[in-house]
Amino acid sequence: MKDKYVIRLAAICMATIMALAPVNAYAATLLKVGSRGTEVTKVQSSLQTLGYYTYPKTTGYYGSVTKEAVKRFQRANGISADGIVGKKTMGILIGNTPVKAVTGSVIKVASFSTSTEYSGALDWFTQVKDIWKRGMNAVVTDVDTGKSFQVKRTYGTNHADVEPLTTADTKTIKEIWGGFGWERRAVVVQISQYTLAGSMTAMPHAGLDNKPEGAYVSRRSGGYGWGTNLDTVKNNGIDGHMDIHFKNSRTHSTNVVQKVHQDMVKKAANYIATMNLSQLS
Repeated sequence: MKDKYVIRLAAICMATIMALAPVNAYAATLLKVGSRGTEVTKVQSSLQTLGYYTYPKTTGYYGSVTKEAVKRFQRANGISADGIVGKKTMGILIGNTPVKAVTGSVIKVASFSTSTEYSGALDWFTQVKDIWKRGMNAVVTDVDTGKSFQVKRTYGTNHADVEPLTTADTKTIKEIWGGFGWERRAVVVQISQYTLAGSMTAMPHAGLDNKPEGAYVSRRSGGYGWGTNLDTVKNNGIDGHMDIHFKNSRTHSTNVVQKVHQDMVKKAANYIATMNLSQLS
């Protein structure tokens, strides 16, 4: 009788321990801004593979870029987008649950290059114009907020005319600029192995999303009136395109190099040159 009681008591204790123990190795994990270590690196690596983490390298530090990547992953996979990696997020991201990757043609930078041949303030006319050809996508990161989004280069000869790929990208742009606007902001543009310093405005112009590309239309966005519809990417939440300037690039209408744009290009170049991977990703 005593042996049966001991066995029963042991079974109850074991069941209690199992009930209180984590379901898997990641159940008790809680990663958020400020966290460091190998678990953060695993999260960054998984998000990078899926296209959500667009920073050049995994660093093991949970900063603003990682938080935004986690939020994008959470939204895409039906999880509350709080930017914190808890049991549910970790289970889906690293567990056996199928996950949704970023859709569309995302260009991810495998590594950050400090070579001036591949990074920094490269000249628009002699270099960038040929590096970033029309029709190519890129990942753009705002220097001040660390938020990233995707764009396609559609038009532009004196500078790059670009369009966000999705409504989610447009939403991120509006969060950064506080809506649509002509404010010049320093950005890092990632294309293949290149990490380029740029200056971007977020005012859609010269197009209509609900009209065919290239059609002759009236009332184009930004007060551009009649003309060719310069809207290539459809159903992305904007009419027309936006502008990204690079070193020595010029405006289209007045053909001038704007100092305010060049100042932002320099700011982005300094950001790239002094980037502290352990603190910014």
